[in-house]
Formats: sequence, C-alpha cells, structure tokens
Amino acid sequence: MTEDFSEARNEARNDDARHTGPAHKRDMSRRRMIVAGGAAVAATGIGAAIAAGASASETSANSASAAASASSTATSGEVCYRLTSETTEGPYYIDADKIRKDITEDKEGIPMTLRLKVIDSETCKPLSKAAVDIWHCDALGLYSGYESSSTGGGGTPPTGTPPTDAPTGTPTDAPTGTPPGGGGGHQEPTDDKRYLRGTQLTDRHGYVEFTTVFPGWYRGRCVHVHTKVHVGGTLTDSGYEGGHTCHTGQLFFAEEAVLASAEVSPYSTSTTERTTLDEDTIYPGNGAQGGLLNLKYKKGRIGKGVVAGLTLGVDPDETHDGTDL
Repeated sequence: MTEDFSEARNEARNDDARHTGPAHKRDMSRRRMIVAGGAAVAATGIGAAIAAGASASETSANSASAAASASSTATSGEVCYRLTSETTEGPYYIDADKIRKDITEDKEGIPMTLRLKVIDSETCKPLSKAAVDIWHCDALGLYSGYESSSTGGGGTPPTGTPPTDAPTGTPTDAPTGTPPGGGGGHQEPTDDKRYLRGTQLTDRHGYVEFTTVFPGWYRGRCVHVHTKVHVGGTLTDSGYEGGHTCHTGQLFFAEEAVLASAEVSPYSTSTTERTTLDEDTIYPGNGAQGGLLNLKYKKGRIGKGVVAGLTLGVDPDETHDGTDL
C-alpha cells in the first residue's frame, strides 16, 4: 500500500512539472516584481491607447525605446523615473491662462490627441492639480501671437529617408540670429491670436489631455511642442495664479511620423526648409527622457489622426522657467 501511494505521488509530481515547469521559473522574485511594477507605471504614463501596442496596420513610434528607458530607470522600488530634460522656453511663450482641452481653434492639420502624465521623479507619485501649459506652431510653422515674426524660410518639403548625420560646415543661406521658437530671450506678442495654446490641471492620477493638431516645421528647428509644468498655485477666475514653474521642456516627434505628415495637406504645401531631429540644436538626444513622444497612428493613414503621449518626471521643489538656458 505504501509503495503504491509513493508511486502515485511521484507520478502526480512529474505530471505537475510537465505542465507548470521548474519551480525556479514559476516563482518571480520580489526584485523582479518591483522592476516590472516600474515598467507598468511607464506604460500607464503614455495612456492605455498607446501602451496597448500597435497592430499590423498601425505604427507605434518609439515604443521600443520607451520600454527600454522604463526598464533601465526602474532599477529599484525607490527610483523608477529620471528627471525629464529641461530645455529653453523659447521666445514665443505667452502666459495666456486659457484653461481648456481643445486648443485647435479650427486650425487645419492632422488631428492629434496629446496625453501627458506628470509625476514626482523621486517618489514616482502622480502630481495632481499641477498646471500644464503647451504651445506650438501650426501646420505651416506659424505661432499664434507672433505670426509676423514666425514666417519660416525657403526650401522644399521633406522627402525620402532622413539623414543620419548632421550637415557639416555653415550653409550660405542660413538665417542669422536665433531660430524662432528655439533659444533666445522672450519676445512680446505682435498680435492677439492664441490658437494652439492652452493650460490644463492634472487630475488625481497626474494626467492631462489636449486636443490639437500635429505641428508643422519652420526653418532652424525640428518639429516640437513646448510645455511647462507649474505647481503650488491656485485656479481662479483669471486663470492659474501663484506657485512656480518646476519644469520647462519640449516634446519631439520621430522622423518617420514627420515625413508621413509631410505628405498630407496642408503640410504638403509647405516650402519651408526643415531641420531633422538629428540636426536640431535643442533636442538632447536621449529619447523619452529628453521629450521624445510615443506616437500611435494608422500606417499610411496618418491624416486620420495621431495619439501622442509621454510621462514627465519633474522635481516639484525645483524652479525651471527655461529662460536661462
């Protein structure tokens, strides 16, 4: 009887091993759970539609680099994000206090939903009631409030494969002074238009979402969106007041998406010379940490719309207004 019971027990163990595999593969260590949890946070930071991945008919640009970034930074339970890079404010910032989700104001262009999540880079906790500003040029490179001074230059629309290296030497037809929207001191507005500008407060999970259009390009800069994060202030009838700016950055777009947008009207009508991501003097070249957006759109049908997202890791105790860079 004992021998029969032992034989049956051994047979059951063997059967269990065949179905479940070795014990060391079935158990996940606490350390791996922590790292996996950090990566999951990164996935939620770009919104469910982006984190879900792309089907065969869709393009999810930068998803691999975003995952690598999340994996490399989620090395412990205490540190799962690095600070998002600070960049210059640029000359065209307007503290317009337009608290709104839809900033298009009927501007033509590829529809774009921009989803941002703001977290404390040290604790990884979402920052609620933080004010997030975004502003960018329209499909033909014009900034509201500065239409007369952001008219771009000559050249032809982009075609083919983007170059991998920046050009050498000094072009003979390069504009002098500071490129529009890049560095340099603040300029006063020249008109009262405020399209493609807006502010929203983050929800309790740290999210904001804007309805806008895919930005165009202008001479001297790659395609980008400006952003600021303010904390410590209050929402009044006049807008967001008080507090301080803890982050000033720029959000960037993969070359593949920009080239695809150039085939869609009104972008295809642009004759403005374009600066690529590799050539840009502001983009820090460090992927998601430097503001490179995660993009999702139908391959070959970008004109139907783009979903863009990123998690911004900020230090709420710091002050970064972007005017000293």
